[in-house]
Amino acid sequence: MADDSIAVVDLDRCQPDRCSYECKNYCPPNRTGKECITLRGEDADEGQPEQIHISEEICLGETCGICVEKCPFDAIEIINLPKELQDDPAHRYGENAFSLYGLPAPQEGKVTGILGPNGIGKTTAVRILAGELEPNLGRHEESPGWDEVLEAYRGTELQDYIADVRDGEVTVARKPQYVDQIPNSFDGNTRELLERTDERDELDSLVSRLEIGPVMDQSIDDLSGGELQRVAIAATLARDTDFYFLDEVTPYLDIGQRVTAARLIRELAEDEDRSVLVVEHDLAILDLLADTLHVAYGEPGAYGVVTPPKSVRNGINEYLAGYLDNENMRIRPDPIEFEEHAPRASVRRDTLVEYPDLEKSYGDDEFSLEVEGGEIRQNEVLGIVGPNGIGKSTFAKLLTGNIEPDSVGGSADRADLDLDLEISYKPQYVTIDQHMRVDAFLSSITDQFGSSYWNTEIAGPLQLERIMEQNLSDLSGGERQRVAIAACLSDSADLYLLDEPSAHLDVEQRVQATSAIRRYAEQQDATVLVIDHDIYMIDLLADRLMVFDGEPAVHGRAGTPQPMRDGMNEFLANLEVTFRRDERTSRPRINKPDSQLDKQQKSDGEYYYAP
Repeated sequence: MADDSIAVVDLDRCQPDRCSYECKNYCPPNRTGKECITLRGEDADEGQPEQIHISEEICLGETCGICVEKCPFDAIEIINLPKELQDDPAHRYGENAFSLYGLPAPQEGKVTGILGPNGIGKTTAVRILAGELEPNLGRHEESPGWDEVLEAYRGTELQDYIADVRDGEVTVARKPQYVDQIPNSFDGNTRELLERTDERDELDSLVSRLEIGPVMDQSIDDLSGGELQRVAIAATLARDTDFYFLDEVTPYLDIGQRVTAARLIRELAEDEDRSVLVVEHDLAILDLLADTLHVAYGEPGAYGVVTPPKSVRNGINEYLAGYLDNENMRIRPDPIEFEEHAPRASVRRDTLVEYPDLEKSYGDDEFSLEVEGGEIRQNEVLGIVGPNGIGKSTFAKLLTGNIEPDSVGGSADRADLDLDLEISYKPQYVTIDQHMRVDAFLSSITDQFGSSYWNTEIAGPLQLERIMEQNLSDLSGGERQRVAIAACLSDSADLYLLDEPSAHLDVEQRVQATSAIRRYAEQQDATVLVIDHDIYMIDLLADRLMVFDGEPAVHGRAGTPQPMRDGMNEFLANLEVTFRRDERTSRPRINKPDSQLDKQQKSDGEYYYAP
């Protein structure tokens, strides 16, 4: 194989008990007597068929590709690496396994960001920087050792840092990506968890600013996703370490909480002179948060490349454009574009359903919600925004009939809400309680499964092909989210209701999911309600906006749906946050509080779609 090619075998997908080794039997070098594709005899469980191994020295490379085509489980990839990739990998897990090229460079007193798709090696990079994984410089058969690794990085920004890692002088605090798994590893209440981490004597301040005081004495098992996220951030920032790694700080947080978290992280880096590395898919928050940015690209699960640091603005813009200037590398065929002003003028459509005034409370001293009556129009995407704990998911459950209102149309005597609609609902928290394969699950929902339209408009954009034969219980958080979106859109319904579909999706997946939802609404004359905190997703997706306000966890109020400009201005005015538009890409960027532009836009009443 050419030096710029690699072979990757996904051993989770390779199923020799269900095939006839077509890859091995049809391989051209094998048919001439060479041993290109062989069996992993030493790796096989006793009595089980052996999985395959590909010799990269003998393989003909991507120009052949016969084994890729013949494998019935899509377990093989033959990939031509970018010609511009001159260096050896920082680490490779083995022959036919994932390779990582390049490493991010943490800096004292700075927040370093990483932007890239899931499965591209960010976790591998962090394990190396934390000293948990010794990089092998691609020599997986015989690791070179830390001294040789240091020599390889001599003269780079990483030299001093790697020397400290080698000498065991780096301590690490890490916030996990999937906070909903925290209850599986900790049994106790919030206070007990956080007091274990209070090494900088900053816990009281963190609890106050992240507004988690009300849940301090609650069991971790009883916390919502947003509460778990804030607890995880507080627990990480309370530690006294050299290096902080935060993997996705925004899922389940509203925009106000996201801005607060970003400010706390920046203060830790600047005031305490700590090194902070953040992986984040919310571009507005990443823009506000980071000092420098590494772009990660490649083939998820096969190889990843981490670029040298870029300015945050240029890094995000190049990522959106799909072309990296310094690397002369195209990483995406089409750019991600944003409309400069309020999207899609409000078009008068026929009414799908009118809903009356609604009231719902959870006891005398608990949360209550008031919903002003309104209408949902046919073939529209209605965005729903507001702080956490303000009643958005409660409204969704009222519409679906999962819970009953206390009052309908102002009358407590009429407490039933019968909208006479078939509603397909994706809840906020995706739980898996079925032990079946993804393809079996989805095919049980729709008779369109596997059709040309379904493959092109749902499975394709949501990148489901490579997980179809996996069990639901084995999926990652992002994979579960994509399957749940597909399940919602695949069902036959009058109204499609998706609660926070962006959670745990990377930037590419969010754009693809947005496109799938939007195109489905347009092509199927479907009506869609989307609850989400990702401003970019709402900006790209919605025709109108429904704004919730009030006092979180105490009282919520939902106004009637309104045009996007009016809705965004009302929503962001409540949060006292303004956005500006990037001159090059028109993407929304958060203004610094009390900056001249922030003050001017607030004075003009234009919080988002500013001229």
